[in-house]
Amino acid sequence: MSHSDTHTEKATLATTEKTPTRWQEYQKIVDNGLWKNNQALVALLGLCPLLAVTNNTVNGLSLGLATLAVLLISNGLVSLIRNHVSSDIRIPVFVAIIATAVTIIDLLMNAYFHILHGILGIFIPLIVTNCAILGRAEAYASKNTLDKALVDAFFMGLGFMLVLVVLGALREMIGNGTLFDHAHLLFGEVATHWTIHFSDHYQSVLLAILPPGAFIGLGLLIAFKNVLDANKTAQHPNALGIPVNVTSTQKTETTP
Repeated sequence: MSHSDTHTEKATLATTEKTPTRWQEYQKIVDNGLWKNNQALVALLGLCPLLAVTNNTVNGLSLGLATLAVLLISNGLVSLIRNHVSSDIRIPVFVAIIATAVTIIDLLMNAYFHILHGILGIFIPLIVTNCAILGRAEAYASKNTLDKALVDAFFMGLGFMLVLVVLGALREMIGNGTLFDHAHLLFGEVATHWTIHFSDHYQSVLLAILPPGAFIGLGLLIAFKNVLDANKTAQHPNALGIPVNVTSTQKTETTP
């Protein structure tokens, strides 16, 4: 084998090693959706419904599921038509798709979860204005294939829903001393006895279920995530595991 052939083979192998596999791309999408680029804790999008409806676990879970469904529908459709829509009209088209998806979810919830639909009220139609939905359609779904767009939609929606559920659970436990109260509104009569009461004589903390409690709870969740990220960075300062010597690099660059 000639020297040029060996060099070409090494270059090909290096390129192959650097190119991420499909599963590695999926893993990156999962990490971004659930943690690194969580729409509620990092991007700080969709905070209006997040703060408004998370006074208990069931409300947070319900709105989270509705948002997840809208994300799946809108991302999927945007990805399918991405090569057939002019860049000049893409935003109005994306908004129309999102509005259609929200209307479908709103009508379905009104038909099958009527009481819960009334409790969530205006915040279901307001999913249309959630910047996270349009942001994922514009930043990701319009530039990627259907499978990646759906995976991105699912895990971005799941990450947002988890924050809704955790915040709702914390506020419900502190404010009312219960967990999964009114679960039957979402899961039917089978969930009538799912409510957990922590104490028969619990003195409720009204602040937790009022709007200030939502801001305080979200702030604590964001702070908790930042602390975990800071500790992880301190333990692993270089994610690639490659030692970097800034001093030696600067000397090398200044050497004539």
